[in-house]
Amino acid sequence: MPRLFGTSGIRGIVNREVTTELALKVGMALATKIRRGKILIGRDTRVSGETLEKALTSGILSAGATVKKLGIAPTPALAFLTKEHGLDFGVMLTASHNPPEYNGIKIFNKDGVALNMEQQKEIEQIIENESYKLAEWNEFGRCQDASYWIKDYIRKILENVSLERPWRVVVDPGCGATYALAPLIFKQLGCRVVAINAQPDGHFPARSPLPDEETLKPLCKVVGELGADVGFAYDGDGDRMVAIDEKGNFAPLDQTLALYAAHMIEKAGGGTVVTHVEASMCIEEAVEKAGGKVVRTRVGDVSVATAMKEHTAIFGGEPCGAWIHPAYHYCPDGILSSVLLLKMLEEKKAKLSELLGLIPRYPILREKIECPNMLKGKVMQKIESEIEDVFPDFKEKLTVDGVRLSLSKGWLLIRPSGTEALIRVTVEAERADVAEEIMRKTLQFVDRIIREAKT
Repeated sequence: MPRLFGTSGIRGIVNREVTTELALKVGMALATKIRRGKILIGRDTRVSGETLEKALTSGILSAGATVKKLGIAPTPALAFLTKEHGLDFGVMLTASHNPPEYNGIKIFNKDGVALNMEQQKEIEQIIENESYKLAEWNEFGRCQDASYWIKDYIRKILENVSLERPWRVVVDPGCGATYALAPLIFKQLGCRVVAINAQPDGHFPARSPLPDEETLKPLCKVVGELGADVGFAYDGDGDRMVAIDEKGNFAPLDQTLALYAAHMIEKAGGGTVVTHVEASMCIEEAVEKAGGKVVRTRVGDVSVATAMKEHTAIFGGEPCGAWIHPAYHYCPDGILSSVLLLKMLEEKKAKLSELLGLIPRYPILREKIECPNMLKGKVMQKIESEIEDVFPDFKEKLTVDGVRLSLSKGWLLIRPSGTEALIRVTVEAERADVAEEIMRKTLQFVDRIIREAKT
């Protein structure tokens, strides 16, 4: 059986890769692991969510475990409440930022952390072997409402953050899982809030569930025309946050992450920040200048969270807007991130555009080269062993996710695609001409290795 879990749980097109039958099996497998335990289920606003929820619930109950139904809620709220209320698992039905025809199953352990690879394999093995332990007729589990638990998530934020003035904030939930909570929390913090696309709609009629510079042009316009202090947008399940500055400009993702990471280091008087191998070198520069250090790990929030625990990091995140705040929990949290970013603006008594102007924005180039899937392992081994000959003056070499070389004026990353027959190359440098030269040499090198592997 091919692997069910990817870097973000189980995900695919509904009624093709993600079916009610699969949801039923996952439910039976989870309940088999814990027997008479309790599992929290939440979902985003996708059209298929309610149907998958019923199938998942049936599987859990049939194997004797209890279901607590959170209803429509952001993924980070589910993760937080799983730990807060002592449940054995939390299961979120979401495809995050993917188009509306997709859905998925993301599972969290009792600590509110997404399952790691070993934990995922245990669930896959139960499903593959059909080694379910189903309940007797009089031992079926019960299904109970837990939608009122969401107040505990709200309280956690409000108990730890307060604002001194009524900021003008525009929020764009994109018709996703944050549609109710994001405006509510900012209002309870005393902000003057304008909300757009704040109705639940799994068709995502206003914009894609992926918040990026193109899809957020309407939000940028609203922020600028209203003279708001800041704007925030979220993805479909609310684990990502993207900011808009007071001028109505899209806040560059890497620079926003670097800005907040440095702020956390300054407040703590040092410490460690975790990000992934493809994030900009401006993060190191900002964090090290503030007195901290950066640890890089594999792409994906599970990898970032795992490394944060290992290194006792005070903050971590990916440039996509998935930021993790360990003082609260270890799931990326869009609403919490936006609240804390606004609190940073208040503490620094500065506008977002002014602060972002202090973080350099370097040219980044991305290319891809075709490579047969069966050759990827051999190709990456050769790349790892020979790349130092191409760039002998490299400063650091990382192989946690592909091959990443830090150079004197930039860096390069060579990673095999997990879904396509491609090798991806990313280069960042202080100047465009330097980036182009690094990319040219890297592409020549990778192309040669692939050609040699084919012979």
